[in-house]
Amino acid sequence: MTDSSSHKEKMQAQQTKHRAKVKKAVDPERALVLVNTGNGKGKSSSAFGVIARALGWGKRVGVVQFIKGKWITGERQFFSKLPEPITWHTMGDGFTWDTQDKDQDTKAAAAAFAVAAEMMSNGEFDLIVLDEINIALRYDYLDVQAVISALEKRADHTSVILTGRDAKPELMEYADLVSEMLELKHPYQSGIKAQRGIDF
Repeated sequence: MTDSSSHKEKMQAQQTKHRAKVKKAVDPERALVLVNTGNGKGKSSSAFGVIARALGWGKRVGVVQFIKGKWITGERQFFSKLPEPITWHTMGDGFTWDTQDKDQDTKAAAAAFAVAAEMMSNGEFDLIVLDEINIALRYDYLDVQAVISALEKRADHTSVILTGRDAKPELMEYADLVSEMLELKHPYQSGIKAQRGIDF
């Protein structure tokens, strides 16, 4: 058997298995919960990629940022230039090591979560990104059961993406999709500062 015919045979077998799996898959008739976590880069970037995909299908999108504060980012500047800008709330006070005030960080997280919970339940959005909410959970600025309860009360058609490292086990158990970004190499470890258009 030639390499070409062997390859074709393998691909046909793979195609058959894939089609059988697709045939068995069902529509859950509800929106999904996705968690992007891990110590590597790309958690928020992946979520913003899904935003672009949702907007391409005419979906209504909202973002609540829990940590980044007044930090100017390329993604927010880009999405703000769209003919119909997405609903965007940046409600954090900045990185936790900069604020150094747990009471203030807890209040900021609670305020952001109140906005997020309303957005999830009001039925106005098809996709909501809760950017860096896992950090707020990591430092116990928010209660994970309260977050899961709000997710359970979301509108049936509202998917939610929660980003940030160190996602709580309970949240990962509840989610439909959990992706872990693994850092293998990072320019910061070589003393290279964050790059505009790449890192923010």
